[in-house]
Amino acid sequence: MSEDFGADYVTITDEDGHEIDLEHVNTIEYNGQIYMAFFPADQEKKDAEESSEEDELSLIILKVIEENGEELLSTLESEEEMEAVYEQFMDALFEDEEE
Repeated sequence: MSEDFGADYVTITDEDGHEIDLEHVNTIEYNGQIYMAFFPADQEKKDAEESSEEDELSLIILKVIEENGEELLSTLESEEEMEAVYEQFMDALFEDEEE
């Protein structure tokens, strides 16, 4: 995804049928699986309206799966997978800041 024109946004539909706008942050490959990290697109608006320690920036991590030849985004299966992938994204984020 090109950064030449600003952030990339996607809209996903949750299991209850609600649409959620997300801003793509990064994509990594870990243990042969592709993972994508997003921030809620309305996070900046929320931060401006409510400023408390509980309202931290929420990183949403989804994995790319293939179903019937189509790429879909799926939630992670376990807490261990989430923690390991989160660490990979944090390492990549701080690596980019050091450059």
